[in-house]
Amino acid sequence: MLDVVFSPSHYVPPLVLQPRACSIMDLGYLEFSEHFKKYDYWQLRLWSAISIFASRKVITISESSKKDIVRHYSFAAGKVFVTPLAYDDGKFNVRIPQKDVRQVKNKYAIVGDYILFLGTLKPGKNTEGLIEAFSILVSKYPSLQLVIAGKKGWLYESIFEKVKKLKLEDKIIFTGYVSEEDKPALIAGAKVFCLPSFWEGFGLDILNAMACGVPVVLSDKGSLPEVAGDAGVYIDPSSPESIAGGLNKVLCMNNVEYNRQVARGLEQVKKFSWEKTALKTLEALEPIK
Repeated sequence: MLDVVFSPSHYVPPLVLQPRACSIMDLGYLEFSEHFKKYDYWQLRLWSAISIFASRKVITISESSKKDIVRHYSFAAGKVFVTPLAYDDGKFNVRIPQKDVRQVKNKYAIVGDYILFLGTLKPGKNTEGLIEAFSILVSKYPSLQLVIAGKKGWLYESIFEKVKKLKLEDKIIFTGYVSEEDKPALIAGAKVFCLPSFWEGFGLDILNAMACGVPVVLSDKGSLPEVAGDAGVYIDPSSPESIAGGLNKVLCMNNVEYNRQVARGLEQVKKFSWEKTALKTLEALEPIK
């Protein structure tokens, strides 16, 4: 007989006899409703609220998300538990062969150094802000490319319009969806990984990048400072100039400075493991009767 119904998403089944638990990754849609289609926004808002109310335990993936949940749903204060995500050190590490990196770069027509963004193309990821920041840097680094990797999500049309407006078609590569097989080498080959999101519940690929020995430039909002700690170079996502400044800071580093930044990232990722995530999840679920 089931002891608990755990849904690893925002939505729990409405009609079950057993106690329920749900996962709420973030509540960014409440702060940035304009980044969503109206139907998706109201579905997220209503169904998530119902799930939080109906669940005995609410599991989230960062302290930042926990604070947001409690701020918006004060009745849930005693039932929210944080289980941070982790990374697969068998896939994401500094031992990725250079031949794999070369193969992936050839596959996506990448030549030389590149800034990597990896994520779904949608407004919350702030890809347009990154493109504007890249336009500021392009004259200083004429051979540098920006690789935007990820599938199309929603409200993404303006991203491609921005590239055309800034005449950066020959400097920016859109890979589309990247398979899990290609992802480690694509990350490992980057000069710098950038995630300038307006919010993130966690930012898993920040861990993946640091584990691969790639410095990370990231937003100072939401959960991202929890993930990168003092290994991150932080920017204001609302300012393309700030994003450009963070990227330039890494791109200007000499070998010693760059390697120190890499070492900070490798030390930071040691704090995260899927074993810890699993144990914290069990700790949250086991007391449910």
